[in-house]
Amino acid sequence: MFTSAVVGLAVAVFLASFVEFVEALTIVLAMGMTRSWKSAWAGTIAALVALAAFTAAAGYALATWLPEAALQLVVGTLLLIFGLQWLRKAVLRSSGRKALHDEAEEFREQAEAARRAGQQSRFGLDWFAFVVSFKGVFLEGVEVVFIVITFGLNAQNMPVAIVGAAAAGLIVVVVGAFAHGPLTRVPENTLKYGVGLLLATFGLFWAVEGLGLLAPGHHSLDWPGGDWALLVLLAVWLLLSRALVAALRRPVAAPHAAVAGAQRVTEEV
Repeated sequence: MFTSAVVGLAVAVFLASFVEFVEALTIVLAMGMTRSWKSAWAGTIAALVALAAFTAAAGYALATWLPEAALQLVVGTLLLIFGLQWLRKAVLRSSGRKALHDEAEEFREQAEAARRAGQQSRFGLDWFAFVVSFKGVFLEGVEVVFIVITFGLNAQNMPVAIVGAAAAGLIVVVVGAFAHGPLTRVPENTLKYGVGLLLATFGLFWAVEGLGLLAPGHHSLDWPGGDWALLVLLAVWLLLSRALVAALRRPVAAPHAAVAGAQRVTEEV
């Protein structure tokens, strides 16, 4: 049944996973195009195997060791912190206080580092390309795993979370194969802003539900309106973030006004 919570779950997991897969793809492409495709793909496959083991262990531990309210409180709090970090960066970027993320520049930096690195072979592989690809895919993948597990377990709908992440990964790989390069046209900064809003929304929703652990009976609390409260929380985070963007936005005309003022003073002197 497609409720607001299920749709929100699928969208949040898909978008968050999509952003992480784009960044992982950029690293693998840089290693493959400048060093060795064989080593880059070997590092990618090794990272995926490690991620599968990590996912199984972490998912089993969380599902069996924590009661429902404790799971909601712990995971919801972590998700809220995680989401607020994304939202903070998005607000700073939107207000001009932080440079926008540039996937093309990231690709150039990774490729330049690959060209400068020395040649070292192990097990018939270019070791630099293997290690960088493994590290990039694994670290970005851990964030995907965290999102899938936390959303899936808390929403008690792991299939939707897994399908959302898998769909994002498949689309990134297919588009990257056709583009033959980093996905520079993806509005990554906007996506990260949206993901930050969604993570903060679900994190707060589940963390508050988990506060029932501290009440008599230790049962999860219920939000007024049930899952529809998610839309209210999302609207609140959006309005708050836009207010912060407006408050932090750098005045565009200030430098020009300063220059014009300096010229007038010079002319008068």
